[in-house]
Amino acid sequence: MAETCEVVIGLEIHVQLKTASKMFCGCSTKFGSAPNSQTCPVCLGLPGVLPVINARALELAVKTALALNCRICPEGYTKFDRKNYYYPDLPKNYQISQYDIPLSTDGYLDILLESGTKRIGITRVHLEEDAGKLVHLGAGGRIGTAEESLVDLNRTGIPLLEIVSEPDLRSADEAYQYLVSLKNILQYLDVSDCNMEEGSLRCDANLSVRPRGQKELGIKTEIKNMNSFKGVQKALEFESKRQAELLEQAGKIVQETRLWDEKEQITYSMRGKEGAEDYRYFPEPDLMPVFISEETIGRIKAGLPELPGTRRARFVKEYGLPEYDAGVLTASRSLADYYETVVKAGGAPKPASNYVMVNLAGFLNDKNLAIEQSPVTPDGMAGLLKLIESNRISTKTAKDVFAEMFSSGKSAEQIVGEKNLGQISDEKTIAEIAEKVIAANQKTVEEFKSGKSQALGFLVGQVMKASQGKANPQMVNRILKEKIH
Repeated sequence: MAETCEVVIGLEIHVQLKTASKMFCGCSTKFGSAPNSQTCPVCLGLPGVLPVINARALELAVKTALALNCRICPEGYTKFDRKNYYYPDLPKNYQISQYDIPLSTDGYLDILLESGTKRIGITRVHLEEDAGKLVHLGAGGRIGTAEESLVDLNRTGIPLLEIVSEPDLRSADEAYQYLVSLKNILQYLDVSDCNMEEGSLRCDANLSVRPRGQKELGIKTEIKNMNSFKGVQKALEFESKRQAELLEQAGKIVQETRLWDEKEQITYSMRGKEGAEDYRYFPEPDLMPVFISEETIGRIKAGLPELPGTRRARFVKEYGLPEYDAGVLTASRSLADYYETVVKAGGAPKPASNYVMVNLAGFLNDKNLAIEQSPVTPDGMAGLLKLIESNRISTKTAKDVFAEMFSSGKSAEQIVGEKNLGQISDEKTIAEIAEKVIAANQKTVEEFKSGKSQALGFLVGQVMKASQGKANPQMVNRILKEKIH
């Protein structure tokens, strides 16, 4: 994008809350059931039915709002509204959402960038219900090209949390980091599984471009149909460039909704962008206003877990980890929990960090397993690290032992005992082997004496070979030098 232009981005995130039933009825929220098998008169909007608010969804929404530093609705009072529009996947022809008195406002989320920490404002966090899903059949891929469309109303009424950011993001990379940070918080809170493939987390982006230095916002477009964080990043990069080129050529940017084409890697126009007046919002007459007491807010706040940013700072201070290690380990609550259990079981903090981030993560990725499915338990990992720290096995042997632990589920102690892999740390035994190696390699010894330091590496290798890799390498180095000099 040209240096003369500045991109301005705001994101609207829709998160499916982790509840057993829908927002206003008792239908199941289970994913993957047969089409239209999880519906009832309430979520189908049949005449005479009355919605009932899901208390669990309300609690999860407050929990999220507090974690995002939001101000809960004034005096604890909020209400629901009808957002009116027609679409085949919306049987009532309106969506129950929140408009002028949302659940919470004025929050923020700090994201880590290469340049440091940046604070992104959160405009509002509010509750609403989901619409159904259209399944387009046919050879085409774009709107209007399908041969036929079917509707599945299982998603209708699913409880959603809409999280709207301020237009504080200035690049596709910042938007990506914001999404990653937000997802981590939502998973720490256990309010959603955030599975984009199943529609549990969806992102719409509002983007405009303006001449650098101008305070007034440019004309924005809304981008939809982005099915991954990388997809969001690529769509924003494309749209930034498209709008900047239009500005430079004195072209006209139209306020509209555009769709991201993953295959073609472009955005294309879907429809003109609606305004609030188009939806004819009015208070939902079938639901009473909701009052959230200070006592309830206090109870939910007291139950908040330690969040990623706080935990990352603690890992650096308490365990002496580098910022990078702490960031990787705390990006996932499950991974951070695993690591802390290893340390509490006796594993040294930095070696534990290395083994969890590199060895364990590598094996899990290879087998496509989550950390919760690891055959090596935290106690098992701590047992391996203790063997290394006490010099009972070498770091090289430890890698082989870990591979065996992962495949068999056996403890490190058991594997070392069965295969006689214990490290030789007896000075007399190593000295005897060293003397034989020195006697058999006099030419190499003389090279080392004359200043060729790499010659020592050969001699160490010979001792390790003679000891079947069991000799303590540090002791071998020291004893060889002592014997030679």
